[in-house]
Amino acid sequence: MPLDARFNSLGFAKPPSETRVVVAMSGGVDSSVVAAELASEGYDVVGVTLQLYDHGAALAKKGACCAGRDIHDARRVAEEMGFPHYVLDYENVFQEAVIDEFAESYLGGATPVPCIRCNERVKFKDLLETAKDLDADCMATGHYIQRKMGAGGPELHAAADAARDQSYFLFSTTPEQLSYLRFPLGHLASKAETRALAARYGLPVADKPDSQDICFVPDGNYAKVIEKLRPGSAEPGEIVDSEGRVLGEHRGVIHYTIGQRRGLGIGGLTEPLYVVKLDVETRQVVVGPKAMLATRTIPVKEVNWLGDGAFEDVAEREIAVKVRSTRPPAPAILRAKPGRLAEVELLSPEEGVSPGQACVFYDPGSTRILGGGWIWRG
Repeated sequence: MPLDARFNSLGFAKPPSETRVVVAMSGGVDSSVVAAELASEGYDVVGVTLQLYDHGAALAKKGACCAGRDIHDARRVAEEMGFPHYVLDYENVFQEAVIDEFAESYLGGATPVPCIRCNERVKFKDLLETAKDLDADCMATGHYIQRKMGAGGPELHAAADAARDQSYFLFSTTPEQLSYLRFPLGHLASKAETRALAARYGLPVADKPDSQDICFVPDGNYAKVIEKLRPGSAEPGEIVDSEGRVLGEHRGVIHYTIGQRRGLGIGGLTEPLYVVKLDVETRQVVVGPKAMLATRTIPVKEVNWLGDGAFEDVAEREIAVKVRSTRPPAPAILRAKPGRLAEVELLSPEEGVSPGQACVFYDPGSTRILGGGWIWRG
């Protein structure tokens, strides 16, 4: 919220009624509250919902986003608050930019995070361009993250509510995108405040459950989706130890993830074994003791830098990193390399670090997100 009275709450030096804002509406309570609040402040609000995939299978699933029910809910909110609402068919874009890579990455033994790719390649790319085509001054979303003005321009900061913070999923937001985006919920102390706002505006989604699953995997069964997308991908193979000794058989590499302990089907062992590597070419699931999961050095590619100065100039810098959305940032050393590559050295080893996951950089002395990249090469 700007302190200068010359600017409105979105940072523009003109009345809200002359400020057009496109709100990305998923049909959930968060984006609905953003749209309702901006409409109540007098902004020229346009709601847009993306149909991202064939939602028939997820229509009755309360915990999945982007389904037909959610499109209906977004439309109802727009009707209640009196602003226009559009549904855009992005199924082909979503298939090519997100689902296909998800399948290939999973088949490659990685642990993909498709929600990040969706933000990067669909919502903050194609939808953002659509917002500009609609002559919008900015685009607002219901993400729990903060945009703050710094000496060098807009900065990305973690949400005030650490339990709701979505910075892990938004690290690839570019400086150019950040200048156009707004996140009105990032300063709220809790989700309870969001629901209270929804109730105040009389929104029909005030008590709607939060989405839990990836929208195109509504039941959480990744392997089932991969088998459907890539028939024949669940070929059986061997479970081996780090020395190559065969300990058993598996029903397809796609059914396993790095760090998995349960469901391996190899009993009679003296110590618990975990999945430490997935070798797709040999169709082997490699297992070992928990100590083999510990990782200290992480290679990172496709770095998106949101810190000050050029990334290439970062010879060595103390940062904090997240390698999973559910873990707090951990102390690390960042070393930039040519070609948007980096090496991250963890001061304390982390377990279960897997190719395909994001490695997100934080300023250890503040809430600022410095960017991040993708873990690769195992």
